[in-house]
Amino acid sequence: MYEPQFSTCRGGTARLRARVGADSLPIRDRRPGWYPGRVPEVSQLQAPAAPGEDGAVTEDGAVTAGRPAEAAAAPDQVPAWARGVAAVAVLTGAGISTDSGIPDFRGPQGLWTKNPAAEKLSTYQVYMADPETRRRSWQARLDHPAWAAQPNAAHRALARLAASAIDTQVITQNIDELHQRAGTPPGRVIELHGTMFRVVCTGCGDRTAMADALARVRAGEDDPPCARCGGILKSATVMFGQPLPPGVFERAAAAAARCDLMLAIGSTLTVEPAASLCAIAAGAGASLVIVNRDPTPYDPVATAVIRDPIGQAVPRIAGQLLG
Repeated sequence: MYEPQFSTCRGGTARLRARVGADSLPIRDRRPGWYPGRVPEVSQLQAPAAPGEDGAVTEDGAVTAGRPAEAAAAPDQVPAWARGVAAVAVLTGAGISTDSGIPDFRGPQGLWTKNPAAEKLSTYQVYMADPETRRRSWQARLDHPAWAAQPNAAHRALARLAASAIDTQVITQNIDELHQRAGTPPGRVIELHGTMFRVVCTGCGDRTAMADALARVRAGEDDPPCARCGGILKSATVMFGQPLPPGVFERAAAAAARCDLMLAIGSTLTVEPAASLCAIAAGAGASLVIVNRDPTPYDPVATAVIRDPIGQAVPRIAGQLLG
């Protein structure tokens, strides 16, 4: 069986370049073939038809075909895509947590933008083969800003949606558990890439608390082994080159396929298989609304693209959906 791999998309496909232009951000042609419904290619999706001039935002917040918009509808207007919504799927990336003090990865001030070598710490094969990489990883975990982070306005707004009559599923690429801490029920959060609050043994599979492992590091163990079998420990997160946990993407794909509205918030939409959830939702007829500071490969097929700060845009969208 094909196992979806956590991968960053570095090479664009000819089909995507033909659809969104040679200067657009690339996305790898990497669709999970085991998904029970066919995942459409971005190039096969139709840009939404909307009145108005190219590049403008129409009165209902829709993007005119071919060019992404740079703003949402006026705050006092309820866009068409926010009316009568019964089911919402929300895909969140690192950008939603920057207001909580956790840097993103690929933004102008991103961890990997400023230090490309740091990405190796998140590559499974390197981590397993190189003890020095593991030692550096454990030191980085000690100082991770997520330990002191608190949910922000965007997290809390999504928690309000999840508590409403709207069927809300939050699919997150983040490992910080801020959605749950904001009040979104754990059963409504799908963690694609796991959690940094747990540790897993790569040998026997034993799972323990990250706090216990970090206590061992502080006590002098620079690469603490599994207490049960002596195997290599890592955070219970999905690294580059690792398969996603069984069943996780299936749950996410099912939520995307049945939603009326897909919100993609704070994600570059260049990491697979997460980005393909947008194609699943749009291919099933849902409205796709992207809230992100920078362009993404899915902008041309989105119903709306919102460039406002996430901490402002997401509470506004939640208010529009809740009426």
